[in-house]
Amino acid sequence: MSNWLVSIAGTPTGQHLALGLALLAAVLHALFGALQKGKHDPWLSRAVIDLTYGVIATPFALFIVPWPEPHMWAIFAGAFVIHAIYKLLQAMTYDRGAYTVVYPVVRGTGPLFTVIGAGLVFGEHYHPLQWFGVCLLVAGILGLAAYNLRHLTENRATLVPALGFAAATGAFVAIYTTYDAWGIRATADPFTFLAWFFMLDGIFIPALMARRIASLSRAQAIPLFKRGLIGAFVAYFSFGSIMIATRLDRVGEAAVLRETSTVFAALIGWLVLGEKVGLARTGLMALIALGAVVMEWAG
Repeated sequence: MSNWLVSIAGTPTGQHLALGLALLAAVLHALFGALQKGKHDPWLSRAVIDLTYGVIATPFALFIVPWPEPHMWAIFAGAFVIHAIYKLLQAMTYDRGAYTVVYPVVRGTGPLFTVIGAGLVFGEHYHPLQWFGVCLLVAGILGLAAYNLRHLTENRATLVPALGFAAATGAFVAIYTTYDAWGIRATADPFTFLAWFFMLDGIFIPALMARRIASLSRAQAIPLFKRGLIGAFVAYFSFGSIMIATRLDRVGEAAVLRETSTVFAALIGWLVLGEKVGLARTGLMALIALGAVVMEWAG
């Protein structure tokens, strides 16, 4: 399968597959955020999810996929540091702000910076109409955050720091998307990058939260680890999909399509977390979707 994926990169088949994978990543990324933000402490949720996917990935990394080329160790070290900072910022964001307020801010800043970064790193160039689509999507995402902020009644005391952490997290979304797209292109087998990434990425937050995990009672641990198992498989398909998409087609387009996750996050907030979605928010979500459609169509 690896050889087939590499062979279709840059072809119409690869472009169509990248489109589907980016949209799949959008749905799953929204679900992943809701899993971390749900009823459990976001630090513990993230730690258990990371621990679970790290343990599951280990036999695949060590015994199934080809081992990384020597130059990949430095790339993995960089990815480890970038994702560690990203996850610290993300947990601090979710710890302080309502999901439907902070999630759009996190995702709203990411695509614009990623498109710029993809131009600098990969030499990607975009039609002015595609830039218009990016602006529509970002405007819809940030508009959704502003609307949620205006009507928020809970956690207002921690809202300003939550928004600050959300913006910083969004910057790291752009950094890790661009960096990881470079990393997965630097190895011959994309599944080598994914397996080793998940194994190594599953170390930091669980180590940071080891004492709290060890102190959990059985009644506390069972539902948390069930959530962690679900989150692990969501992470595999979410992150794996977007990384394969960036290997097959342009990084900026894949990143923009993934940020339609804000639409799905709003739906999850409404249907699962009990947060209200009205006419204005529906219109803003439509603007986000329109921006993604324009970006893809103009390309």
